[in-house]
Amino acid sequence: MNARRVLSTVAATSALALTLSACGGSGSSSTSAASSGEDSRGPITYVQGKDNPGIIRPIIDKWNASHPNEKVTFKEQSDNANQQHDDLVQNFQAKNADYDVVSVDIVWTAEFAAKGWLVPLEGKNAVSTEGMIPATVKGATYNGKLYAAPTSTDGGMLFYRKDLVKTPPKTWDEMMSMCSIAKENNIGCYSGQFANYEGLTVNAAEAINSAGGKVVDDSGKAAVNTAEAQKGLQQLADAYKNGNIPKEAITYQEEQGRMAFESGKLLFLRNWPYIYNLVKNDATSKVKDTYGIAPLPGKSSLGGHMAALNVNSKNKATATDFIKYLSSEEVQRTSAIKGSLAPVTAKLYDDPELLKQLPYLSVLKESLSTAVPRPVTPFYPAVTKAIQDNAYAAIKGEKTPAAATADMETAINSASQK
Repeated sequence: MNARRVLSTVAATSALALTLSACGGSGSSSTSAASSGEDSRGPITYVQGKDNPGIIRPIIDKWNASHPNEKVTFKEQSDNANQQHDDLVQNFQAKNADYDVVSVDIVWTAEFAAKGWLVPLEGKNAVSTEGMIPATVKGATYNGKLYAAPTSTDGGMLFYRKDLVKTPPKTWDEMMSMCSIAKENNIGCYSGQFANYEGLTVNAAEAINSAGGKVVDDSGKAAVNTAEAQKGLQQLADAYKNGNIPKEAITYQEEQGRMAFESGKLLFLRNWPYIYNLVKNDATSKVKDTYGIAPLPGKSSLGGHMAALNVNSKNKATATDFIKYLSSEEVQRTSAIKGSLAPVTAKLYDDPELLKQLPYLSVLKESLSTAVPRPVTPFYPAVTKAIQDNAYAAIKGEKTPAAATADMETAINSASQK
């Protein structure tokens, strides 16, 4: 598939994301804090979720070796997205200057920017986004200003047992029809991330979008109470009820699903590209030579992470340079090769060296071509909670899909009006 076509499609899709204006948070006190220390240099702290691929420490070590007076300390959070978000919120509210540079999920940027917690990356803090995939830059922008530097993008992929499945499924129904193979081999059929957390928002949105529904319409208004959206949730609920989604999968986040797949307990797994190298190289992986990758049998949610500058950082000049370093082509290449993290620089998807080492890039490119962003809104915590809670209830059979989508829409609209 032509790279320009892929990237322009992602950009066009991203443009449909919900953008809402926020209340307060960007007054004179925030402006004063943003300009304080913008010329200062010295030690800083970088905050990021659990480094499962084991790549960020060597990246920081390389920086520290060439910046002895501006060393970076790594503050590692948990591997739970909700906990990472809450930790950042607590420290931003406490005006903790030690959280100099923070890794933010693509869906947190608008919320944090609207509350005045991030420094716009302009003027003395400017960071170039030239050559980056437009959708990643869009996700880092709020009210026309860049508030974070894209460091990795993401699209869901289907990991499958190629020793048991000759040709990967292209539709949900086709995948479900292959679950008989799983039963014959006494393993689970399919899992994604179905615990009640941010990963479920991703998976529920993928099911809804793949069935022809939408979480929000093109104008940004909640539009999830439809027959198509209900069909998507019904497919998940039916699969859970009949065992095609194993009962334990209702507790799976990314890592639990990866470990189940690595141990040979699943035929199909929806997950992010970062697990590609882990499944391949983990000493305990039982499927390192028998797994394949394919586009999801449907539409992926758009993921990714950014590096942002805390408004209360005392050494903003150093922090800005470190953000440039994290988003550099050099670090993206390292992160791709050693951590299976998807680059944000467009040309890397056609780089012969990377394609040789990372065959998943061509699959990811296809996944990104139809990826749908989650709503970009300052009220995202309330919006995602509405999606998570109702999708979880529908999958477990505690609500009908019709009741779940109706309640979801009401909650999303209520959250956006607060």
